[in-house]
Amino acid sequence: MSSGFRLFPGYLDPAAQQALAAEIAALLREAPLYQARMPKTGKPLSVLMSNAGPLGWYSDAQGGYRYVTSHPETGRPWPAIPASLRQAWGDLAGDYRAEPECCLINLYRGQARMGLHQDRDEADFTAPVVSLSLGDTGLFRLGGATRQAATRSFRLASGDAMVLAGADRLAFHGIDRIQPGSSRLLDGIFEGGGRLNLTLRRVTKP
Repeated sequence: MSSGFRLFPGYLDPAAQQALAAEIAALLREAPLYQARMPKTGKPLSVLMSNAGPLGWYSDAQGGYRYVTSHPETGRPWPAIPASLRQAWGDLAGDYRAEPECCLINLYRGQARMGLHQDRDEADFTAPVVSLSLGDTGLFRLGGATRQAATRSFRLASGDAMVLAGADRLAFHGIDRIQPGSSRLLDGIFEGGGRLNLTLRRVTKP
């Protein structure tokens, strides 16, 4: 697998974006969006979340960051990762052949953002993180192995895909803001539209 950060502008064409948005809307009826909270402080994150796959990412004041096997509010297992997203993993994960175990679904609306962080709650850092964007454009910030490292900014538009792998697998990254109204894709799904970020991850070692 080639190493580092990779950006695939327009990976999903408009028809594929619409089809995937409809799949996610159906999935969220089974696994509704929830608001995770920061460890210790219990401060709510500004993004709304859900998951698909055998494991789902969750955080609260008591247990901190972790993966769980069921929805924190309904108690039901997470729905399966859609076949279209498993295909995207196959296309973009390079030589890494094990299947993803989690699709973290983040909905950004209004002033929602995600501060610089590392994706390090997984057991296998040789697995890439594959991300797809739907809806409003997001200003993505990519740093380095430490929080103090220099950063670069990229605009992630609807249909774009991104991979963090190799030397950049543990790079600090985040979303500074979204551009409300820059896409109409999600207007019929969520009141006020917004941006969906779909992040595919392998959690355990194969």
